[in-house]
Amino acid sequence: MKKDLTPTLLDFGPVQFFVPRHFGFCYGVENAIDIAYRAVEEHPDKNIYLLSEMIHNPTVNEDLLGRGVQFLQDTAGNQLVPFSSLSSEDIVIVPAFGTTLEIEAELKKIGIDPYQFNTTCPFVEKVWKRGKQLGKKDYALVVHGKYEHEETRATFSHSADHSAVVVVLNPEEAKVLAEIMTEERPLSDFEEYFGHKATPGFNPLEDLKRFGVINQTTMLATETQEVMDILKVATIERFGEADILDHFADTSDTLCYATNENQSATLELAKQPADIAVVVGGYNSSNTMHLVEILEHSFPTYHVRDASEFKSENEVHHFDQWKKEVLITKDWLPSKRPLRVAITSGASCPDVLVDEVMLKLLSYFDEAKEVDEVIAPFIEEGKSET
Repeated sequence: MKKDLTPTLLDFGPVQFFVPRHFGFCYGVENAIDIAYRAVEEHPDKNIYLLSEMIHNPTVNEDLLGRGVQFLQDTAGNQLVPFSSLSSEDIVIVPAFGTTLEIEAELKKIGIDPYQFNTTCPFVEKVWKRGKQLGKKDYALVVHGKYEHEETRATFSHSADHSAVVVVLNPEEAKVLAEIMTEERPLSDFEEYFGHKATPGFNPLEDLKRFGVINQTTMLATETQEVMDILKVATIERFGEADILDHFADTSDTLCYATNENQSATLELAKQPADIAVVVGGYNSSNTMHLVEILEHSFPTYHVRDASEFKSENEVHHFDQWKKEVLITKDWLPSKRPLRVAITSGASCPDVLVDEVMLKLLSYFDEAKEVDEVIAPFIEEGKSET
């Protein structure tokens, strides 16, 4: 089933939904949420803090806040509650993205174990471990990620403990770095493009004689591969192909399988004959934005946090990641019948939010078939397979 990425078609008559093979919660997110709720349940008498947003989903975070949990920082790392106000009796839960070594040390100084309830995604930890293995062999590290994102800040901190590190955002920046490596660009360009997101004293002509590429796990896997390919070509140009493994480490095993599966399924979704696409997920969710990026090349695509963003069949509120703002679009619902909708969600989005969006859209079609009628064949098929 995992190899077959053909979306499922749910035919409600006047409206049809293409549902991808993989979408929504990944293991790391689901594990983080389970641990956070367990901590709240087991310690009703303690102050419980989230270092920052548990995951980039407002519904989950708002529910935790409603249970008395407080945030110590916002997603940019700005302090909301000073560490000095905490005591050793308090519980601090680190988000799925992990945290920096510096923050770990601050909490331990207070007497708080930041990993008493460890919600760090295993795939994030896998990236850190691979980076540490390379650091022991004197490799520098290039991190493909958004430098201000919590996960990349954490990965940078863990990597800088043992290696020279630089962060690149995309293939365009990788090309700039490659041209500095091959001296097609002056060394002074490094400070302009990368000085603010590299370890002190990083010298690309020296440090990138031997390096590997690791990533923020929510980035497009295809883009990480492109970054790797660009920098590998530059390395071959500098040192020749015969000894490439002495200069460029193979780190393809660090790519998150869940992110890759969701993105591959979304690429297949983009090939369907849909009229519009809807992506459900938090507006600060990196992996959700990448799904939007894939689909918007094929259809008009609306990124919504939940069903409440559909104000009517004539108005939808949706996030534009390029303008960094919520837009209001009128007359968004095409008159074509049957209307075909491609729908998916980010890895930090509960499946129930997707259900609610589909039900909201169905409410705009008076003659739509009942949900039970449409899904009955799939339930029977599932029973026969077991």
